Amino acid sequence: MKRTSTQTRRVLAMARTAKVFRLKELTSRGIHPEEIRRLWRKGLLVRSSRGVYHLPNAEFSGNLSLAEVAKRVPRGVICLLTALRFHGVGTQMPPEVWLALHRRAARPRLDRPRLRVVRFSGQAFTEGVEQHTADHVSVRVYSIAKTVADCFKYRNKIGLDVALEALREALKRRKITMDEIWKYARICRVARVMQPYLEAIA
Repeated sequence: MKRTSTQTRRVLAMARTAKVFRLKELTSRGIHPEEIRRLWRKGLLVRSSRGVYHLPNAEFSGNLSLAEVAKRVPRGVICLLTALRFHGVGTQMPPEVWLALHRRAARPRLDRPRLRVVRFSGQAFTEGVEQHTADHVSVRVYSIAKTVADCFKYRNKIGLDVALEALREALKRRKITMDEIWKYARICRVARVMQPYLEAIA
């Protein structure tokens, strides 16, 4: 009984510090999985998605879903519409989390939040990745300039109007420079597509 009480204190202390954590993060520290399940059944922990927990009274930002995805898929990168929302560019409010994965990576199985997975490779996957923090969790998000170029690359999926809105707003608010957008336009192989729009804006 004493051991369980000690484990309970350890689990709740970590939950207060980490805010969002995975079951395996605790089991790797010697906490038995049944202890986590016991605390969940008692209402002392909330299971936000499979294998991801937090305290019931924890206060979160609007990016909890990104923190959950980052915990479950640490090698993924937040992209496209979700990256635009994260950076405060445009008017998009996607109901799912857009996530870039390497083209050879296995598709993650998440019950929630809902994912919209796109496949990248080479520099299109590795370049423009920024590290941000959402609810104490490190989250990988593409930069604004990389995201705008990606929007043109995936214009058939998200709409050319969305890509143009992001480009105009990011430039108008000086969140990106022409040099940055040209760099990622070449990396994403959409320089020819973007050229007339960039020339018109310039």
